[in-house]
Amino acid sequence: MKMAFTIAAREFKSLFLSPLAWTLLAILQAILAFLFLTQVEAFNMLQPKLAGLDNAPGLTDIVVTPLFGNAGIIFLLVTPLLTMRLITEERRNKTIALLLSAPVSNAEIVLGKYFGVVGLLWAMVVLTALMPLSLLAGGDLDLGKLAANLFALALLAAAFAATGLYTSCIVSHPTIAAMTAFGLLLLLWILDWTAGMGEQRAYIFEYLSILRHFQNLQSGLVSTADAAYFLLFTAVFLVLSIRRLDYDRLQK
Repeated sequence: MKMAFTIAAREFKSLFLSPLAWTLLAILQAILAFLFLTQVEAFNMLQPKLAGLDNAPGLTDIVVTPLFGNAGIIFLLVTPLLTMRLITEERRNKTIALLLSAPVSNAEIVLGKYFGVVGLLWAMVVLTALMPLSLLAGGDLDLGKLAANLFALALLAAAFAATGLYTSCIVSHPTIAAMTAFGLLLLLWILDWTAGMGEQRAYIFEYLSILRHFQNLQSGLVSTADAAYFLLFTAVFLVLSIRRLDYDRLQK
């Protein structure tokens, strides 16, 4: 595992040496800041009406939960761009053979690449959390629900990164890897739309939907079933990535 963390540190640094990571960070924060301020303004406009209602939604429900929901959608768009070069760039630069011939296991290579990009995504999660935390200066937040949203977004980012890493392992061009990862994640995201069909397959699609499990965690009811879904989802794609590198190593 020591080599995995060494690779992760190198990968994390290399992401910040390219303008892509800085550009995505700037765009992400600009979009989320705009959405955050829009939700705060909406809350201020609704506050007089909410004051007269019993069990009215609070600041966390109107501002924080939508913010993290929007962040999940943005991560869906951003993650394929961050992961598309993880393995495909090694193939294009003809360094994949050198990497596979090094005294490093395929699991360490995959985990190192994975931890590097997840570190960047989790940094984005922390930056996103700073926005609602600023509301504590003048308002009250449901800290439990805020923590649940942070947990949900962190698990979502980890699952997205594992998917993007796998697509980077199976294709030979970064653009194709990004498109494949985005298409697969989008499919798993919209599977929840079939929930109203009333058929047995709709329940299967509902369970497989990333969106459904993400929203369940966002509600503040942290279930081990939803957390296990994301952990299993991530583990499956990491194992598939390792198996793919095993195949590549046998071909060398």
